[in-house]
Amino acid sequence: MFLAKYPVVRGHVLVAPLEHREHVISDFSAEEYTRLQDLVHRAGAALTAVVTTERLYVLSLGSQQGNRHVHWHLVPLPPGVLYDEQQVALFDEQSGWLEFDADELADLAMSVAAAMDA
Repeated sequence: MFLAKYPVVRGHVLVAPLEHREHVISDFSAEEYTRLQDLVHRAGAALTAVVTTERLYVLSLGSQQGNRHVHWHLVPLPPGVLYDEQQVALFDEQSGWLEFDADELADLAMSVAAAMDA
């Protein structure tokens, strides 16, 4: 689990297996998948405890032509985002990515980690 390099909102987290896997279902046994989804759930609970969230988006994105490694995005939708800018519109590359101060990111990472341990 790690903070996104190119976040679309504050708190954008990725969860990925350490081993290279390309397909979200067929590359995992049911037990492996369940363990990962447990981590996604715990990370989402910690994230929403730390970041004000109207709704948590959980997505597995990628392409066989590009980013071929399985990973899940946990994206806390902030309150007040207009409906037309929510859901997949939130990921529109034309909107760009957010940049955060390194200290702010470190504080956020520590807060989420602490919430996972709580």
